[in-house]
Amino acid sequence: MPFLRLNFGRIPYLGVFCLVTDTVALMPRRVKLDERELEEKLGVPVVRAEVMGSSLLGVFLAGNSKAIVAPYLLSEEEEKDLRKAGVEIHRIGGKLTALGNLLLVNDRGGLASPSLPARTMEELSQALGVPLEKGTISGLKTVGSAGVATNRGALLHPDASEEEMERVRRVLKVPVSTGTACDGEKYVGICVRANSHGFLTGEPTTGTELGVIERALFSEP
Repeated sequence: MPFLRLNFGRIPYLGVFCLVTDTVALMPRRVKLDERELEEKLGVPVVRAEVMGSSLLGVFLAGNSKAIVAPYLLSEEEEKDLRKAGVEIHRIGGKLTALGNLLLVNDRGGLASPSLPARTMEELSQALGVPLEKGTISGLKTVGSAGVATNRGALLHPDASEEEMERVRRVLKVPVSTGTACDGEKYVGICVRANSHGFLTGEPTTGTELGVIERALFSEP
């Protein structure tokens, strides 16, 4: 399975700065990257973006093949640029803006933070085209930072309970495993970005962790 170990500058927590789906790889504008290599590994076009001038795309944005959801903080100009690049983007209202931390989704379903109100859940579900269910991972409400998922598998924080793993398995409809990245970091969502074609992870990720990540996220044919 194609993969790439890289840092953004000196920072290995690339999940904070980018978002990858089966249709697009959103990357921060101000980070120097080999876009051709990224597109080769992930099998999707790279699109540069910002949210209110911030590079923290992985914190603010979540999405799947159908759409990307963004907080109201996304400016009209930033939304226009994304749409011009062919990205289906939906701005979501509400006080909670770190949607990337609060959602773990693929093309089949999604796990949502218990902090999200019912009205926002409905809006997110409609935009993403999948059912959402509230839950935690390792008791954490920031499910997007505690897990990473593709349409072929999911990797969760190593302290996730059996009940939490079963919920993710049922909601996302993929096999579920636990593990770490970036040499022992339990918050795998801030270290790894992946789609059905390949994955990116921080440079400190060990060979053993690479094997666990690959088996977890690409276990289905």
